[in-house]
Parts: sequence; structure tokens; C-alpha cells
Amino acid sequence: MTEVTLNTPALLFPTISLLLLAYTNRYIAISNRIRALHSQYKTEQSTIIISQINILKRRIFLIRNMQLFGIATMFIAAFSMFLIYYNLEEWVHAVFGLSLISMLISLALCSIEVYLSNKALLIQIKDVEHLMDL
Repeated sequence: MTEVTLNTPALLFPTISLLLLAYTNRYIAISNRIRALHSQYKTEQSTIIISQINILKRRIFLIRNMQLFGIATMFIAAFSMFLIYYNLEEWVHAVFGLSLISMLISLALCSIEVYLSNKALLIQIKDVEHLMDL
């Protein structure tokens, strides 16, 4: 088996930090969009607004889980560094592997969230398509 040094889990920290920043930016953009749609819905009860809010609700749930798995990745990677520091080699590979799995889950959720983002945009485009035919 290959040796895992303190540098190996440390490689995840910049990646996870950037991912968490990107996830937070997505969350802020979605929360602003929900607030705008909420105000718009008060004046016009459109089924398109309801569809968009439903998708945004699912996206908020996904982003929360993306962030949780990203935080878990960082925590588990730090824990694997702790195990390396105390020479508990028999646990290092399994724990570091868990951090990689957690990161993969976070990225998989991100891909689902991107899909839903595109779906929401397509709803918006469909709403104005009839105007483009004029």
C-alpha cells in the first residue's frame, strides 16, 4: 500500500475551501432569487413562478448537503492528519478514503444542482418563447 503523509490530506484543503466558497456563492444567489420571486408572486400568482420556486427549494436542499459533505471532507481529512501524526497507520488509509468519498458525494450533489439550475432557466426561456415567434 502507498504511504500517506501529512501532505496527502493537506492537498484537499485548498480544493475544499474553493468548493465551499463556490457553494456559498450559489446559495446567496439562490436566496436572492427566491426573495425576488416571492415579491413577484405577491403581485402575480403565476404557475411559472411556482415552478421556479419549487426548483429553487430543491436546489437549496442540495446546496446545504453539498456544504455539509464538503465540511465533512475537510474534517475527515484533518482527522486523517491527526492519525498520521500519532502513527496510527492502520486507520489512515480508511479515514482518508472516507474523506475522498465525502468529497465525491459533494461533487455528485453539485452536478445534480447544476442540472436543476439549467432546468429552472429552461422554464424561464419557455415562458418567453412565444414572444420570440412574433
